[in-house]
Amino acid sequence: MNCAFKVVVPARYESSRLPGKPLLNIAGKPMIQHVYEKAVLSGAEEVIIATDDKRIEEACDIFSAQVCMTDTEHQSGTDRIAEVLANKQWQDDTIIVNVQGDEPLIPPELIQQVANDLSDHPQASIATLCTPVHTSAELLDPHVVKVVMDKSGNALYFSRAPIPWDRDAFEINTDTLPEGRQHYRHIGLYAYRASFIREYSQMQICDIERTESLEQLRALWNGYVIHVSTTNTPPAHGVDTEADLQRVNNLLSFE
Repeated sequence: MNCAFKVVVPARYESSRLPGKPLLNIAGKPMIQHVYEKAVLSGAEEVIIATDDKRIEEACDIFSAQVCMTDTEHQSGTDRIAEVLANKQWQDDTIIVNVQGDEPLIPPELIQQVANDLSDHPQASIATLCTPVHTSAELLDPHVVKVVMDKSGNALYFSRAPIPWDRDAFEINTDTLPEGRQHYRHIGLYAYRASFIREYSQMQICDIERTESLEQLRALWNGYVIHVSTTNTPPAHGVDTEADLQRVNNLLSFE
């Protein structure tokens, strides 16, 4: 049975590689509209775009999206969600899914999956997703975040390094994955309980988060449980470059 949940889409105008990224035209619509429509299809009871720029608010008004204006000084999407939460005064047990504003190809069923997973694991404060790694090149790529879980599916660690490292197999060969070993790539889609977001906004950056440049390590450092479920149908890459924009535009032009 599907749970009740909210979706918040953090959307900043500024981007070093693609200025005004949320408003870039993809198949006749601004990118943020594609993301919003995918979030609505997930079955969320409320979808809010959290931005710091009036130009994004004005664009969202055209397709009747709910917008929450937030501070320009937020360092992360989670901080922006915390401001939305403060404005909305949602109950502590409210489930909120953070959908990135540059993911116009996000499958709605993954949004629903991560929300249901958090609902099904009351001991967790966060739920997220992973997918199997299929090549050694992917495992060794520092741009691909890997995750290791315990027997209950709770995250032990996230890293840009290849984890777990099979000492004996990789000593001989790093061109192929060791037989009989499983590695997982983290998918950066998160569901949170509102109580956790309130607490997270007060936490200081920790050493492992700073070292790996991975925000979710702050939660593990402070003892919070992150449950990880697996999907074999991960989302396509988001839009970070002009090449990404062209590729996504070509895909969505045929929908």
